[in-house]
Amino acid sequence: MHKRSFLVLLALVAVSLSAQSNPAVEAGRADIRAIMEAQKAPGMSVAVLVDGKMVWSEGFGFADVEQNVAASPTTRYRLGSVSKLFTAAIAARLAERGALDLDAPVSKYAAFPHEVTSRQLLGHLGGVRHYRDSDPIFAGKTYAALREGLAIFATEPLLAPPGTAYTYTSYGFNLLGVAIEGASRRTFAEALTGEVSGPLALKTLALDDPAAIVPGRAAFYDKRADGTVRNAAPNDSSYKWPSGGLLASAEDLVRFADAHVKPGYLSEATLVQMFTPQKLADGKPTNVGLAWRVNQSEDGTRYWHHGGTITGGRAFLLVLPDERIAVALLANLLVRYDEKDLLAIARRFAR
Repeated sequence: MHKRSFLVLLALVAVSLSAQSNPAVEAGRADIRAIMEAQKAPGMSVAVLVDGKMVWSEGFGFADVEQNVAASPTTRYRLGSVSKLFTAAIAARLAERGALDLDAPVSKYAAFPHEVTSRQLLGHLGGVRHYRDSDPIFAGKTYAALREGLAIFATEPLLAPPGTAYTYTSYGFNLLGVAIEGASRRTFAEALTGEVSGPLALKTLALDDPAAIVPGRAAFYDKRADGTVRNAAPNDSSYKWPSGGLLASAEDLVRFADAHVKPGYLSEATLVQMFTPQKLADGKPTNVGLAWRVNQSEDGTRYWHHGGTITGGRAFLLVLPDERIAVALLANLLVRYDEKDLLAIARRFAR
């Protein structure tokens, strides 16, 4: 990227919800610009929701450098593993209606040779493995149906007996997505609309289908070892919609998160399950409930979160449930930031 263009990128504020001076917003802007400058991120978007009200929503830099399209609060970015939270919401809604038994073998709903439950998959306790560089997905294969992607791993032994070890896995959530299709008798895309984007009016939530026309989708970039920013290689997520294949805006992410702070979208009993860390068979707790990571800082602040990394993107969603604050930060380059950065932003808005 040309130096002058990059300086323009850093200076450009595409869309701001409010022009009023706010110390919390000004500090957050400084944080985001520092990340962009240090890591050469073409575009980023942030949204902060407090007590159900959008208090800050802004785009920085470019959603599309070549077309000179500014990033905005409604730009659709790749969510990577933040997609898992939406799959968890679908599973929870189906469980509330009795369509999906979280404690039944997943083979009740999807062809899978091992005795593992949906609840275990949601907590990464099913023993299903994660990616390998030799997997065929990295050759850019398109899968006509989500269930076809199970062939990548389904016949392999589990890494550990279900419930005995925490083993992070995206493939486990792909399996859960197929179980959702079996339980709901809908495609995953239809279940996503019916259980999430429809009820919560999330207009930017969508599959990251490279063949589809998706208004507002960002262009995606990667960075060479010498720091040069380039267009990212093509990415086909047809095997992993449930684990890492979704798009959404920062604004819709915080709206989704806020729906988990109090009963309504989900029942109180379901929310307790969602944010109670699961335990291993030996009683040792994890920090994961139903997909969400559940943590507490040294000063006692409770927070829920999940991040996502993917070709051409970085996403992070964090909630302070006691303060009812949700923060989302998205980028169209795989840059490095984590819960510490979002905690800093969120705390500035706490009363």
